[in-house]
Amino acid sequence: MFGLFGKRDDRLAPVNAVFARVAEASRQPWLYLDGGIPDSFEGRFESLALHVFLVLRRLRQLPEPAGAFAQDFTDATFAYLELGFRNGGISDIAVPKRMKKIAQSFYGRLQAYEEAMEAGDEAALAAALRRNASPGEGAERLAAYAMRARAGLDALDFEALLAEPRLFPDMGSGQGGSDD
Repeated sequence: MFGLFGKRDDRLAPVNAVFARVAEASRQPWLYLDGGIPDSFEGRFESLALHVFLVLRRLRQLPEPAGAFAQDFTDATFAYLELGFRNGGISDIAVPKRMKKIAQSFYGRLQAYEEAMEAGDEAALAAALRRNASPGEGAERLAAYAMRARAGLDALDFEALLAEPRLFPDMGSGQGGSDD
C-alpha cells in the first residue's frame, strides 16, 4: 500500500515543481506595482490564474503525456487555492461553496484569455485583463508580458517545459512592458 503512495508522489513531483515555479512567477512584485494587480487575495488569484493559463495553454498544444500532466497541474492549482482558503480561516463548510465560485471564475478567465491569445490580439487581451486582473493602465503591460510569456512557452517541448527553471520573462519593477 505504501508503495502506491510513493509512486503517486513520484508522478506528482514534476507537477509540483512546475506549479512551484508558476506560483513564484505569479508573485513577482512588478505584477502588483507596474502591472496594476491589486495586492490582495483576489489579486493574487488573478495573477496565478494568468500564469496557470499560460502553462495550460502550452500543455494543451503538446502531445501526451502533456494532457495528463495538465490535469494533474490543474488539480494542484485548485489544491493550492483550497489550502489558501483554509489557511485564511474559511470554515470547512464554506470551502466547497468558495471553491465552486473560484472554479467558475478561473475557467471564465481562461476562456476570455484564450480567445484573445488565439486571435493574437494584445488589445483584446489587455481588455480582458482590465476586466479581471488589473483595472488600470497596467493591463497593457500585463498583456505584453503574457504575449512574451506565450512566445517563450511556445518554444518549449514537454521535457523542456518540465526542466526550464524560468518559465516566464523577467519584467522587473519599473520596466513595464519593455524588454529586460
